[in-house]
Amino acid sequence: MTAQPLPGAFAMVDIPGPVLDADTVAHLKKYGVHSVCLFGKNIESAGQLRQLCADLREVLGEDALIALDHEGGAILRPEFWPFAPSAMGLGAANDTALTREVSAGLARQLRSVGINWNFAPVLDVNVSPANPVIGERAFGGDAELVTRHGRAALAGYAEAGVAACVKHFLGHGDTRVDSHLALPRVDKNRAELDATELAPFRDLLPQTPAVMTAHIIYPALDEQYPATLSRRILTGLLRQEWGFEGVTVTDSMGMKAIDDNYGRGEAGVLALEAGADLVMALGRREAQVATLEAIAAALEGRLNRPQMEASLERLHRLARQYPAAADISLNPQDDAELFRRAWARGLTAYRNPVAPPPGSHITLIAHRQPVRETVSEAGADAETLARELEQIYEVTLMPFETPDQIDWNAARALGNPVILTTIARHLHPALIGVQPDLHISLYNPYAVLDVDSPALLAYGFRPEARSAVLGWLKGETAADGILPFGQP
Repeated sequence: MTAQPLPGAFAMVDIPGPVLDADTVAHLKKYGVHSVCLFGKNIESAGQLRQLCADLREVLGEDALIALDHEGGAILRPEFWPFAPSAMGLGAANDTALTREVSAGLARQLRSVGINWNFAPVLDVNVSPANPVIGERAFGGDAELVTRHGRAALAGYAEAGVAACVKHFLGHGDTRVDSHLALPRVDKNRAELDATELAPFRDLLPQTPAVMTAHIIYPALDEQYPATLSRRILTGLLRQEWGFEGVTVTDSMGMKAIDDNYGRGEAGVLALEAGADLVMALGRREAQVATLEAIAAALEGRLNRPQMEASLERLHRLARQYPAAADISLNPQDDAELFRRAWARGLTAYRNPVAPPPGSHITLIAHRQPVRETVSEAGADAETLARELEQIYEVTLMPFETPDQIDWNAARALGNPVILTTIARHLHPALIGVQPDLHISLYNPYAVLDVDSPALLAYGFRPEARSAVLGWLKGETAADGILPFGQP
């Protein structure tokens, strides 16, 4: 870099809405931003999204990086494309060829509108059933399983022409704190980290275009700073010890783990000093400006010039390898059958569940209206679930707001088989030990470890998942998935 780059070369921002307005254009140009992350607020239709990406490319330039969290399961923002299964659903199907196909399908969706960077796959090894933020976003609770499916997912993204980004390095699978809300710690020694958290990241680096950091302190490697801000981790371990040559991007610096403890602008500079190439400066405009201005000041001398030149080259290389251009020949509806089949392949039986005979009368206990929780979209409501089950049964619906409101005596008094559906991201203590006749786990799969009954796990609540469940209840679909995590 011969001339001093603008601070936006090292920052990714988000934008306010579904149209690129003049004020946002001026903001992006002023700071020289080349990277934008899209969210649900930016998405209305395929045509609108394609136009937005085209407008962004005009402003960001030929090295544009346009990103989305497009993992599968609950982490899918567009509502107009077929829904792919969650990573854990693919881990349960235990077919790496299927994982590769599904990942390529997800990438084709993005390429059809001009998004060139997917913040997936998740390589966290989810060893904690109480994990409040990863859960079914991980392929499972075993490092070898996660590595196998992570390798397949990376191959699928690469063959379909979208940059992948593995996350959340060093690993978010053994946390009980959500870094959106507070700063987690993983108190394991280096040998334990090597065997579990680090294994998928280390083994898959040769085919990894980009790594996203975790806002987590790992005292075995750095007692002071979380991975996002740790030079020992991002430079010492990732670059020097492991030889990684791809892009390193932070997770959102607006998450409370960073914002509440370090301050937005200073944290952005600390991340670049640590070895990150790109700081995710998301959120309100003033927060973006605080980060961009802090980076601008640090580029005057505090930040190492050769290090920043290397970061710039890595970012340019990623954008050149995966150009942000829409491929209008791609039709995401072509993968609908693939995704439907993948959801069905992941169905898992736990403790030998038996479906009530079609035509019988059942009592359905279901969450009245699930809500969106941090990264996850909202699940299907009780009325929708009852309406779908009425294709098979006579249904008496007992909706609840929270599980502690369920009247189990009243449910039993009706004399029907009782089916409980769980569809929330977080586990609830009121479900520990309850005994429906059948538990259908439509979301957090670890709920089957609390509810004391036979269960069917779907690893998600999307329409394709619910269709697979209906197929099982009718006796048309098997539940041959493996349980991709250990039991206590």
